[in-house]
Amino acid sequence: MEVSTMTTKVKICGLTIPADVQIVNDEHPDYAGFVFAPGRHHVNIGQASKLRALLDPSIVSVGVFVDAPLDTMLSAVDAGAISIVQLHGHEPEAVVELLQSRGIPVIRVFQGQQAALPPTAADYVMLDAGAGSGRTLDWRRLTTAPDPLFLAGGLTPTNVATAIKAVAPFAVDVSSGVEVRGHKDAALVRDFVRNTRAAMTQAS
Repeated sequence: MEVSTMTTKVKICGLTIPADVQIVNDEHPDYAGFVFAPGRHHVNIGQASKLRALLDPSIVSVGVFVDAPLDTMLSAVDAGAISIVQLHGHEPEAVVELLQSRGIPVIRVFQGQQAALPPTAADYVMLDAGAGSGRTLDWRRLTTAPDPLFLAGGLTPTNVATAIKAVAPFAVDVSSGVEVRGHKDAALVRDFVRNTRAAMTQAS
């Protein structure tokens, strides 16, 4: 068996102000997320478009939606704010397929420690402990997690390497775990990105 090394990708989610974008540009994760769902990280399409314009063009922007109208998601893509849609609600598979028919990759989010995940045509699956709850998943129970997998839920610079070694995800996703007083913290983002990239996973 041939074994190669693979570096887990990083998604920093919940950018809301230009200072957040500057921190992300400095540390250069693979993905950056804008949250269009209600909550403290919420941005509208206009705000997201302005932040996207400040974001390094090589960082892929992702839009987080919860049961949003299809037209709203398409508008965010058409405006250039995002290029991937993350579905965090109860959207039917028909929505996944409609987005993909427009050439838009989809991340489908499933919450909690589900024994078996529903089938999905999404390009990626994300496992999260809850909708922005900050709770941590029991990584030991995710040995049969789908691939390619985004792992979220309670990740921090301190525990991300442990999570990667346990699950070997395609990518890790963090928001509140790299924040101080509600905004991205430069030192925490730096440590999260560096600790992720230092934790090499084995792929056969």
